[in-house]
Amino acid sequence: MDEGLYRLIAFAGFLSVALVAWLTGRRGAVNWKTVSGSFSLAWVLGGLTFWFPWSRQALSWLNDALIAVLNVYQKGNIFLFGPLAIGPGQKLPDGTGSIGFVLALQVLPAVIFFSAVVAGLYHLKIMPAIVRGFAWLFYRGMRISGAEALSASANIFVGIESSLTIRPYLEGLTRSELLTVMTCMMATVASTVMAIYVIALQGVFPEIAGHLVSASIISIPCAILISKLAMPEDGQPATLGSLPSDVGDRGSSTDENCPPNLIVALIEGGMQGVKMAVGIATLLIVFLGLEAVVDLALGLLPSISGTPLSLNLILGWVAWPFTVLMGLQPGEWQAASQILGARFVETEVTAYFNLAAVQGQMPPALTPRSLIVLTYALCGFVHIASMGIFVGGLSALIPSRVKDISMLGFRALWTAFLATVLTGCIAGVLA
Repeated sequence: MDEGLYRLIAFAGFLSVALVAWLTGRRGAVNWKTVSGSFSLAWVLGGLTFWFPWSRQALSWLNDALIAVLNVYQKGNIFLFGPLAIGPGQKLPDGTGSIGFVLALQVLPAVIFFSAVVAGLYHLKIMPAIVRGFAWLFYRGMRISGAEALSASANIFVGIESSLTIRPYLEGLTRSELLTVMTCMMATVASTVMAIYVIALQGVFPEIAGHLVSASIISIPCAILISKLAMPEDGQPATLGSLPSDVGDRGSSTDENCPPNLIVALIEGGMQGVKMAVGIATLLIVFLGLEAVVDLALGLLPSISGTPLSLNLILGWVAWPFTVLMGLQPGEWQAASQILGARFVETEVTAYFNLAAVQGQMPPALTPRSLIVLTYALCGFVHIASMGIFVGGLSALIPSRVKDISMLGFRALWTAFLATVLTGCIAGVLA
């Protein structure tokens, strides 16, 4: 079929996924100003990413800058781990070759370095200014509450920490606001862990870094669109008519825990990165192990057309319709569905490495356009482990809302998944 038809399918898919969000949500009076604003902003951001030469050049520059920063961290990594720190085919200056791919020593240290860099940017007031710039854009463009806008913008750069930007307002958030905050958390990826996905796909997708940033930004209006369709606002948000200005940003001088200087900020950021790296490793060990246990049990059941039943196979069936709606070609549906569905358990870390593996085959499993589409659709913390992290983190901050947060956990996982599919649909139309 002509590629134009697949783009048309992707646009129809965008509308269909939005309808699914409304049908599976809590019916109510939808705020059409927010819905239309989210719709428009998502497509405007998508157009800026794919259509205009100057924006593509800016994206290319951002990609090169991020890759350069990513390469810098290797100096300390090699000093500590020697040949264990270099990837397959690489050599040290003395000629020592790599022993092969070791995720724990070649990928996870990047999380530590990037976490330190982000902490330094917060201390220098660079990151808070960027966050507030995006918050103003989201607040004005989508007619959401100020607390929602500020938390959503912070999600482009950090994870659960984004909730700290609106901590004084958390307890008073409406259920619709809570769902929006949680959906944005899961539908985006923090810059501190983005390095992992860059390392995974850099070999098959050289411009991956810039597109991951773009995907995370586009996912914000998609997340708000989905969450407001799934749970329309029926309360009165405290920050509906204003953008909070009295909230201390992470690492600001108004925070009593603010690092006294840049060096301390970098050290504390790096230590936070260590916790994140250990947490990622723990999640992979636990959930991949549990998946293997489930597969053992499923293996006792009759096979399907000669294929043993597995959790990934079942999740791939769940994701299949959404793969079609993103405008991928029929020959790509099976591989893409397996990767998209498995993310619910295996996390997006494994998903991106699996994507790199299928694309590294000869011939590649996906066309360049479909690779971009799936890259955008995978850009989010849409898995059971992240749901537990975000539910637990928010519950610790506002224990009085534990019941609401717990009840919204699985709904937020679903709306975040739909939001990332919307982002994939936009890429399917415009890439």
